[in-house]
Amino acid sequence: MRNKLKIFRFFTVLLLMVVFSTGCAQSESEAMFEPGTYEGEAEGFGGPITAHVTVTENEITDIETEMPDETPSIGGGAAEEITSHVLESQNLDVEVVSGATSSSEGLIAAITAALEKAGADVESLKAGSDKEAEDNNLQEEIDVDVAVIGAGGAGMAAAIEAAENGKSVVILEKMPIVGGNTNFATGGMNASETTYQNEEGIEDSNETFYEDTLEGGHDLNDPELLQTLVENSADAVDWLNDMGAELTRVSLSGGATNPRIHTPADGSPVGPIIVKTLSDKLDELDVEIMLNTEAIGLVQESNKVVGVEAKDSKDNTFTVNAESVILTTGGFGANSEMVEEYRPDLEGFSTTNHAGATGDGISMALEVGAALTDIEEIQIHPTTDPESGYLFTEGLRGDGAILINTDGQRFTDELETRDVVSKNILDQPNGIAYLITNDDIRNDNASLDGYIENGYAVSADSIKELAEKLEIDPETLSDTLDKYQEAIESGNDEEFNRQHLDTSLENGAYYALQVTPGIHHTMGGVTIDTQTHVLDENGEIIEGLFAAGELTGGIHGANRIGGNAVTDIIVFGRIAGQNVSK
Repeated sequence: MRNKLKIFRFFTVLLLMVVFSTGCAQSESEAMFEPGTYEGEAEGFGGPITAHVTVTENEITDIETEMPDETPSIGGGAAEEITSHVLESQNLDVEVVSGATSSSEGLIAAITAALEKAGADVESLKAGSDKEAEDNNLQEEIDVDVAVIGAGGAGMAAAIEAAENGKSVVILEKMPIVGGNTNFATGGMNASETTYQNEEGIEDSNETFYEDTLEGGHDLNDPELLQTLVENSADAVDWLNDMGAELTRVSLSGGATNPRIHTPADGSPVGPIIVKTLSDKLDELDVEIMLNTEAIGLVQESNKVVGVEAKDSKDNTFTVNAESVILTTGGFGANSEMVEEYRPDLEGFSTTNHAGATGDGISMALEVGAALTDIEEIQIHPTTDPESGYLFTEGLRGDGAILINTDGQRFTDELETRDVVSKNILDQPNGIAYLITNDDIRNDNASLDGYIENGYAVSADSIKELAEKLEIDPETLSDTLDKYQEAIESGNDEEFNRQHLDTSLENGAYYALQVTPGIHHTMGGVTIDTQTHVLDENGEIIEGLFAAGELTGGIHGANRIGGNAVTDIIVFGRIAGQNVSK
């Protein structure tokens, strides 16, 4: 009996050993990755993107990215969104981030390349997996002092002021990245009587700034709102620069009597720098920004706004209870139906706006009785890419670029207001023009450098070569440039009366950007007073509700001067944040 028991135990142990070893072998054969850290590279919007992906046999444990040429607020937001999804879902079934398509596609490709090196079955990973996200908890009700709807420049400025005054703040942002249209601001920020103007010997005044903006807005601007904008402009520049924005270069823009548009020292686009500056400050203040979270309505009790109904990315609804709500959702330039409702003549126009600029805040304000001001006033920007709608900064014309038509001739004063220049371009054959620049302008304006590197510009070493590439008669284009050089040398542009003839186009290399007008800014919107209270049809304050930025009306009149949008979002965003703190 004992011998039989020993034999049974022997075979049992042997069987277990076989099963265990078979299981190990099977486990080894089913390993998804070869453990280690792998590097993948792909092309993004601005340049190469590198992903460093760390894996165990069956798990992606870490992803680090290098995106030196991507806009931090756009590419960085996409990186955070995409890497979080891959790590959470353990698959490559991930969508591109709206507003950052090229950056998203480049990052996904870089991560894919790294996983291929790790021996992954990429097609299987793209098909998704059954692994559920660990955190499926519903968003709970939130209680705060201040709810800000929209994480663009105005919303972030308002949140900073409120938080610095001791208020608890949450920002709701429906997009997966912060910044909104501020990400795409290129030119700079208008301000008068600033330290930087004084240092450069520029004579300017608040009165001249006011008159320029009133004239540019065709006298439709609300005088009190405009005065508020102008008088607070210099302090707004200082406020940003105290946080590290370094808007120290002063240049000229269309519609301005004097140089007053404040830009980064190298002429880089102003928007991404402002977004980064404000984002860093919000991080420092520990203000929560809830991305992929859409505000769907305002909560009212006894005619007072007391909160926001919101929806997260999984369509779960929740309430944010707040003493005050600040609307900073931007305009409606990306909502073609809304644009055509107020301006049928703009049907079919492309837009420079980000995908989230759909007028949500205006709709929510109307539901609680808000009035509208100048809602039909919609601006088209004269220099956008005809195919993509990508905007080319007005600063190029301020720095000396000229506009020619497809016959090689100038047709306008390039420094006129946006509405005038846009109309003059649309009057040309096919509504198309070319913005002509050279290396002298490129050396002073980093934005142009980016346009060239990203393939928007036609480059040539001589006028003749440029004309041939543009299929323009070389003699006509040469004659146009000669006449412009004569105007520079004499200080008198007899053809179009352009002022500030400072930069010669006599020397190459030359660059041409094809341009056409595109929908850019909605000047009209919710009615506010100088303290950013939202007003109803009777001019009465809707208690608990404030608004700032492009969703408001009255500041810019019938036409916004280039550089005033950034001033608007910072000045009135700050005022909103200060007033909810009182």
